[in-house]
Amino acid sequence: MAGSLNKVLLIGRLGADPEIKQMVNGKSVARLSLATSQSWKDKNTGEKKEKTEWHRIVVFNEGLVNVVQQYLKKGAQIYVEGQLTTRKWKDEQSGQDKYSTEILIQGYNSSLTMLGGNNSNTGTPIQNKNKSDDEISQDMSADLDDDIPF
Repeated sequence: MAGSLNKVLLIGRLGADPEIKQMVNGKSVARLSLATSQSWKDKNTGEKKEKTEWHRIVVFNEGLVNVVQQYLKKGAQIYVEGQLTTRKWKDEQSGQDKYSTEILIQGYNSSLTMLGGNNSNTGTPIQNKNKSDDEISQDMSADLDDDIPF
């Protein structure tokens, strides 16, 4: 369908340590549980209210899976850009079809950025975008062309 867009942008904190699994093809996949919250003041009572939404994040990019495995722990704040997807699976106990909606981090339109350390804003943010080797080479070439004195 022309003119459609499937893009999700989230900033939140991990509710658990990342889960890293090996797929049948030998590649790794990371699963994250991300909490996003909003807060407001109740107009009637003046009481502060908060609502938390939980999101399932699935990372297929090998480079990002390594970053997730090495650096992310429960409580870490991250920014993710990905694609919304729903997959169907069968519950082994009941035999019923089940559905899971997840944010997929895969391909050039996805990214994961670490926003500081565990429950703090210290440290240097690390960003690892999913770019091809050609895109990285082009970015590096563009940086080298700036302000050459000769």
